[in-house]
Amino acid sequence: MKQALYVAILILIIPYFIVSFFMEEREIEFNLVTDNMYVRVKREKINDILNIPLEEYLVGVLAGEMPVNFHDEALKAQAVAARSYVLKRIIYSKNEEYDVIDSVANQVYLDSEYLKERWKESYISNINKIRNAVFSTKGEFMVYGDKIVDALYFSTSNGFTENSEAVFGFKEPYLRSVESIWDKEVSPVFTDSMEMSLSDFYKKLNLPYDSELVISSLKKSESDRILELKINSKKFIGKDVREKLGIRSTDFNIIQKGNIVQINTKGYGHGVGMSQYGANGMAIKNFNYKEILEYYYKNISLKKI
Repeated sequence: MKQALYVAILILIIPYFIVSFFMEEREIEFNLVTDNMYVRVKREKINDILNIPLEEYLVGVLAGEMPVNFHDEALKAQAVAARSYVLKRIIYSKNEEYDVIDSVANQVYLDSEYLKERWKESYISNINKIRNAVFSTKGEFMVYGDKIVDALYFSTSNGFTENSEAVFGFKEPYLRSVESIWDKEVSPVFTDSMEMSLSDFYKKLNLPYDSELVISSLKKSESDRILELKINSKKFIGKDVREKLGIRSTDFNIIQKGNIVQINTKGYGHGVGMSQYGANGMAIKNFNYKEILEYYYKNISLKKI
C-alpha cells in the first residue's frame, strides 16, 4: 500500500519539477536583465577590466562600430543590436572574469578620451548624435521567443546576408539569409580587389610552390559565399582562406596572372545578421530602426529593460 502511495506521489511531483526546471531556464535570461546594469569590459591595451554603465558602454560601441555620419535610424538599429549582443554576452559570462573585450573579438569600444582626440572640434556634435541614438532606444533589446537574440552584425553584404550555421556552425531561426539590396548603392567597400605574388599566396596558405594555380571543387552557400574549395590539391574552408589571405569576404574569386594572384571580393565581413551599410541604405529609404531590425533578424520582438 505504501509503495503504491509513493509511486502515486512521484507521478504527481516529477512533472512539476520538470516543468519548473524548464520554466526557470526560460526565465533566467530575463531575470539577469535589470536597470542600472554594468558591463565588465576588458581593455586590451591597458590589460585591465573596467565596470562601465550599460548605456555609456553602448555610446563607445556605436562610436567604434558604425560611422557617425550614418542616418539616425541606422544608428538606433545599431544601438539595439549592440545592446542585445552585450546582454547575451553578460549571460554567457556571468561566471567569468569579464563580459566582453573592447575589440573586434566582441564589440569595438572607444572611450571619450580617444574620441576627443580623434574627432577634435567635431567631438561635441558627434557624441551628441551617438548619445541620442543610444538614449532614444534606452533599454531596448531583441528577443526571439523567450531568449535574448545573439545579435550578430557586420559591415557590408554581397547582396544577401548569410545563414548562421554556414559561418559559425550553429543554427538560429532569426539569423537567416535575406536579400540586402541597399549595400551596393551606399557601401564604399561593396567590392574590393587585391594582388599579391604567387609565392606570398602559397606561403599564406602553407602550400608548396607551383607555377600553375588550380582552383576547383567550389561549394557555395545560397548567398553565393564560398564554403569549401580546393586550391591545387588541398581542400580549404572558405572562411579559413579569408582569414589567412586577409581578404574582406568569402564571396571571392582568385585569378592567376603569371606570378601575380588577383583576388576580387564582394561584401565585407562574415555576413551573418544585420548589414550595417544595408541598415544605412534602408534608413535613407525611410525605414525606421524597428523595421530595419525586423528585416535582418527574422521574427524577433523588442523588449525593454
